[in-house]
Amino acid sequence: MEYRRLGKTSLEVSEIGFGAWAIGGDAWGPVEDKASIAAMERALELGINFIDTADVYGNGHSETLVAQVLRGRRDQVIVATKGGLMGHHRDPQREPVYDRPEKVVEAFEASLRRLETDYIDVYFCHIWWDKPEETEAFMRAFEQLKQAGKVRATGVSTDSFDYIKHFNQDGGVDVVQVEYSILNRKAEGSILPYLQQHQIGAVLRGPLQKGLLTGKFTADTRFPEGDVRHNWPNEPWFRDSLAKVERLRALERNDQTLGQLALRFVLNHPAVTVAIPGAKTPEQVEANAAASVRPLLAPEEVKLIDEVTLDEQARA
Repeated sequence: MEYRRLGKTSLEVSEIGFGAWAIGGDAWGPVEDKASIAAMERALELGINFIDTADVYGNGHSETLVAQVLRGRRDQVIVATKGGLMGHHRDPQREPVYDRPEKVVEAFEASLRRLETDYIDVYFCHIWWDKPEETEAFMRAFEQLKQAGKVRATGVSTDSFDYIKHFNQDGGVDVVQVEYSILNRKAEGSILPYLQQHQIGAVLRGPLQKGLLTGKFTADTRFPEGDVRHNWPNEPWFRDSLAKVERLRALERNDQTLGQLALRFVLNHPAVTVAIPGAKTPEQVEANAAASVRPLLAPEEVKLIDEVTLDEQARA
C-alpha cells in the first residue's frame, strides 16, 4: 500500500481508503454487520488506514460499526466523518438546521460518542444546501473544535466549487471531499487544480461510480427498493455509461480488473490524495487495495480512457 500526505496536514494516509456509506445499511441494498466489520478488519490488515463515514450513514449506524474496529488501535487509524445532513430533507425551502456553531458542535459530539473516541482526525461539513448562516456556523465551529484539540483537520464534502472557495476564504480548509471518476471528470475543470494550488487534501468519493466501473452491471440489472441506484435502469445516462464501460474492458488484464483501472485512474491525478471506494465484504476490500501499485497507468491506457470519456465532456 502506498501512502500520501493529506494536503498541508501532517497526516499520512493510504491512497486507497475505506468508504463506509454502504455499511450503514440504508442506501446500498442488503448488508450484514458481521461482513462489514470483517471488511474493515481486512482493510486495516492490508494497510488501509483511512476510513470515511458520516453521521447520516444509516442514521449513525456506520459510525457505531467503525467504532468496533477502532478499539485498541485508535492511533493507527485516520477517521473522517461528516456532519450537516442528519435530519435534513432535501427541501430548498426548509429552515436552517445548523444555524449556530453550538449546533454543529453538538452534532460533532454525537459522532464522537458513536465512534467511541475523544477526537476525530478529519471532520467535514456535509453540504448540498445554500444556507449562508449554516456555512458560517460550520466555519466558526471548525475553529472552536480545532482550538479544543478535538479535530485534527477540517474541510467540506461538496461538488460545488463556490462552496469550496467560500469555506477557504481565509485559507482554513485542510481537506475537500469531491466526486471524481472515469465517468465523472467534472472536478478536473476547476476543483482539482484549485485544491492542488492551495495544498488542500483531496478525498475522492465515487471513484467506482457507485459500482458501475466494476463492470458488474448490465441493462438487465435491477436494484432493490431503498437502494440509491434503484431508478438507474430507467435513465438514458445509465445505458450510455454501460456502453462506455464496455469500451473500457479492453484495458482489463489478468492483473488488472476494471475496478482497479478506475481506482488507478483517479489516483493518477496529481491533486488526489486518497480514493474511498465503498466495500461490504473482505473480498471487495482486497480488490480495491490491489489497485495501489506502481506504475498506476500506462500512457496508452490514459489515451483510451480519454477517447472513451472525453469525447462528449470535452465539448460540453
